[in-house]
Formats: sequence, structure tokens, C-alpha cells
Amino acid sequence: MSSTPTRAEVPCETTWDLHDLFADEAAWAAEFQAVDAARQALAVYEGRLGSDAATLLAALTDAESLGARLMRVSSFAHLRNAGDATHPPHQAAVAQVAALQARVEATTSFIDAEILALPEAVLQRMRASEPGLAHFDVLLDDLLALRPHRLSAETERALAALGEVLEAPYMVYGRNKFGDMRFAPFTDAAGTVHANSFNSFESRYETDSDTSVRRGAWASFTAGLRAHHHTSAATFATEVNKNVALARLRGHASTEASLLQPHKIPHSLYRNILDIIQAELAPHMQRYARLRRRVLGLDQLLYCDIKAPLDPAFNPPMLWEDSCRLVQEALAPLGPEYGAFVERALTQRWVDRADNIGKSSGAFCASPYGVHPYILITWSNTMRNVFTLAHELGHGGHFALAMQHQRYSNMRPAMPFIEAPSIMNEMLLAQHILAGSQETRLRRSVIMQVLGTYHHNFVTHLLEAELQRQVYARAEGGGSITASVLDDCQGRILERFWGDTVQIDDGARMTWMRQPHYYMGLYPYTYSVGLVASTALALRVQQEGAAALQRWLEVLKAGGTRTPLALMQWAGVDLSSPQPIHDAVAHVGRLIDEVEASFD
Repeated sequence: MSSTPTRAEVPCETTWDLHDLFADEAAWAAEFQAVDAARQALAVYEGRLGSDAATLLAALTDAESLGARLMRVSSFAHLRNAGDATHPPHQAAVAQVAALQARVEATTSFIDAEILALPEAVLQRMRASEPGLAHFDVLLDDLLALRPHRLSAETERALAALGEVLEAPYMVYGRNKFGDMRFAPFTDAAGTVHANSFNSFESRYETDSDTSVRRGAWASFTAGLRAHHHTSAATFATEVNKNVALARLRGHASTEASLLQPHKIPHSLYRNILDIIQAELAPHMQRYARLRRRVLGLDQLLYCDIKAPLDPAFNPPMLWEDSCRLVQEALAPLGPEYGAFVERALTQRWVDRADNIGKSSGAFCASPYGVHPYILITWSNTMRNVFTLAHELGHGGHFALAMQHQRYSNMRPAMPFIEAPSIMNEMLLAQHILAGSQETRLRRSVIMQVLGTYHHNFVTHLLEAELQRQVYARAEGGGSITASVLDDCQGRILERFWGDTVQIDDGARMTWMRQPHYYMGLYPYTYSVGLVASTALALRVQQEGAAALQRWLEVLKAGGTRTPLALMQWAGVDLSSPQPIHDAVAHVGRLIDEVEASFD
């Protein structure tokens, strides 16, 4: 039986190099202390922000610099912990950073309070008289939008001081998932014993062509989840109840309204994404499930079978070096500046692709301002890995361009735009491969990868969003949130979506334990927003070519200087209308049509 290696046992070249952030732990510790000192130095501005425009500009500039420095300090700690959460010093550093962030928020809370205390006419005169304040237009406008929901300065300071406590549910979730969860080895039909882990299951076994491997891994995986069932539910419930309490405290109409406010979108877009996709996509995905059961020759399609490959014989291993070349070719139309970023990311150890005990599951991209993006993925030589790599490079390329063209305060757009650049890269990768061949099996393979992207965003994450909608409604109505409640709610959502095509077992009902997005506000639905936008954008690229891509690059460089809908409009997509949602779902149906036809 092969076992998952420790971090020390994996090849160095498969891990990321964090020296661009800090040369060593001593340098990080020194900057940690320096950030804490800079935090305290900001107190010189307290009580003076209304005195003149120059003082306001100086305070905002120093706070912005502090934020960028804190981001780098925090990123170093979190990236080390993501690489190996079993190492106690890494856990300690994450806890130290959380405490520092809470201190920074408490110390700087006076800035928002004093700005909001200024009469609107005074603030407008200050902004008009000091050109430098234009750099902070987005920050100031966002802050003013919060005015109806601000509490007293003392209360805001107290809440800021409790930042570490308020973020504790996410910390507990991560510590439990990566530090404590263990999964027993399992034996396949041939008698081979396999080690199992969160990463191994999600990156390899879940899509294994051998039914006995998939189902054996699933039994091991769900048993591992079950051992932490009630702790996970209590953590989830704490996050939900925290957000409900804060929404009420601040006078929002609902928790949903509170969590959507920083997204800067109309509530109608949120509703349309959840309602239209679930209603119109379910028949297509049920059709795909029936095809899967028929092709795989299964009496029943279990939940752990819905990602099984339909043509496992056509599954050439996607080695790292070959995959890098393929991704670079696919993204080359984005131009030399973007291409140079991709080249550096793939050759200078900006990507952590190892599989080791304690490594964070899934994939993500972190973009500390003033350095460069870092990407985490667990590489298992699959085409799915290639699409995931293109996806995370989409995040990285977006923020690399935004960092070059925008200040720290304006780098990050509101959440509903975040996933569009990453999914756009997946669309470009698919277009590149499909344009090069009319061979049936290759096209089918690539289309199924694209369908995997739609499944990930229009099914997995969208149904997460539906669970959030129902759980928050329950909490606001005074209902309790327990493991059995979450299981039942998750089960009903899955059964409604899949109908009688997929057997929803106890493991499927526990899928709420698998994702961290429940601890990131209303993040899950934004994946579907990004996919709707990128579907429309990919069609524009096919129609307009370089002009559409050049416009897209300008949108990426804009960072957070416009709202998500304005950025999409600039790129040529009108998300104020539900039509792009209908169009994206119809596109999924056409893809499934081609896959079905390929098996007839």
C-alpha cells in the first residue's frame, strides 16, 4: 500500500517557493512586529480626520500601506499552513496573524467612524479640494454606502477587537478538516489496498474509472467525515448565527441583504442565478446522469459515480510539463504581457502541486499585493488538473494585472466578478483544444471536461448557495442548525435536483462538510455568475477575436474600480438581464447533446 507522503518527503520543485514573500521565518517575524508597530503609529490621526483634506489623505495612505503589508504577512502564514497544516508552528503563525488582524482592525476602526461622522457637504469639499483623495473614491463610496448600518464608534471598535473571535468558525473548520480528519485505507475489487485522504479522494479517487475504487474510497471518505459530523455542524451553525446576529445588529432587512451588500449587485441577479439555473439545468444534468449510468453499465448511479469517466480508455496521463505547454498555448491569444506572467508562474515555483499529508484540499490562488500570485493544486496527471490549473492562472493573471495598474485599495473587485477571469481561461483552453481536432473521442473528452466545469460551478457550488439560502432562512426564523438538519436539507436539495437519476445516500447528505465557502459569506453563487459571464465572453471571442480579448485585458487591469456589472458590461455582457443565464444553461444542453450523440 502506498501512503501519502509528509511535506518533507515530496520533491522541493513540486512545492511553492515563499522566499519572494519573506527570505525566512526571521524576516517574517520582524515584519510581523513592524506591522504591529505601524498599526499603533496610526493613532496619531485619531480625532483629526475632519481637520483638513491633507490629513485625511495621509491617514488613508498610511492605512492602505499597512493593509498591503499585513496582507503579505498574513499570506506567508496561511500559505505555509496550506502546504502542511499538521505542523504546529504553522498553526501557531496562523493564530498569531488572526490576532494581529484583529488588533489592526480595532486600531483603525476610528478611520471609518470619523469619516462617517463628517457632514456629507464637508466630505465632498475635502474630496474636491485634494486630488489625491480620488485614489480612494471606491473606498470612500463603499464606506458611505454602509452609513445606514454603522453602529456607534465604541461598538464598532468593540466588534473590531473581536475580529479573531468572529473569524473563529473558519479557523476551526480548517483545523478540523486538515489537522484532525483521517480516512482509513480501503481495498478495491482486485485486493489492492489504497491510502485515502481529503486530497486523494477529491483529486483522484472521485474520478477513478474503477467502480470498486470509487465506491471503496467513498465509503472510507464518508466514514472519515462522519467521525467529525457534529463538530462540523456546530462550527457551521456558529458561522450562520454570527452572521444573523450581525445583520440584525446593523439593521439590515435580512442576513442575505447584509452579506450581499459588499457584492454590489442587484438582489435580482442573485435570485435569478439560483432560481433559473436550478430549474433549467436539472433536466439536462438528469439526462447526463442517465447517459452515465447506461455507458458505465451500472444498475444504480450512486452519488460517488457522478464524476466517473465515460471513456476511461481515452485518458492519456497529463504530465506536468506537457500540461504547462498546453495551457501556455491556449492562453497565448491574451498577449505577451499575460503570457509572461504564465511563464513565470509555471517555471519559478509559484505553483504548489505536491500531494502530502496536511495539505489543503482543492485549489486556490493567493495574490499578496506587491509580490505575485501563488497557486495551490494537487497534481494527479489528469485533464481535470489541466483545466484547474488554467482556472487558477486566471485568478493569478487577473490580480497580477490589477496589481500592476491599481493601488492596493482598488485591486480587488467585488466578489461576483472574481470567478469570471478564472473560468474564462477554462473556456479558452477548451476552445484551443477543440479548434485543433475533429476527432470524436478527443472532442468528447474535452467537452466532458467543460461539462465538469459547469458541474463544479452550476451544480456543486450553486447547490451550496441553495443550502445557504435555506439555512439562513431557518436561522432567521429561530430554527436550530444541527448535523441532522443540515443532512436533511442537503439531501432534499440534491434529490430535487437529480430526481430519480442519482441515489442520494448518507455520504451525499454530508457534502456540506466538504467546502470552506460557507465561511466566506455568500461566496458559492458567485461561481455561477462567473460561469454565466465567461460563457457569454467565450462566444464573443469566437465572434470578434482579438478585439474581444483586448477589451477583456483592459477589464482585468481595472481591478475593483468598477462594480461587477459595470466590468461585465465593459467586456460586452449584460448581466442586468436574465438572458445570459438562460443562454449559458442552453449551452450546457447543447454540450450534452454532442456527448450523447458520440455514444450512439
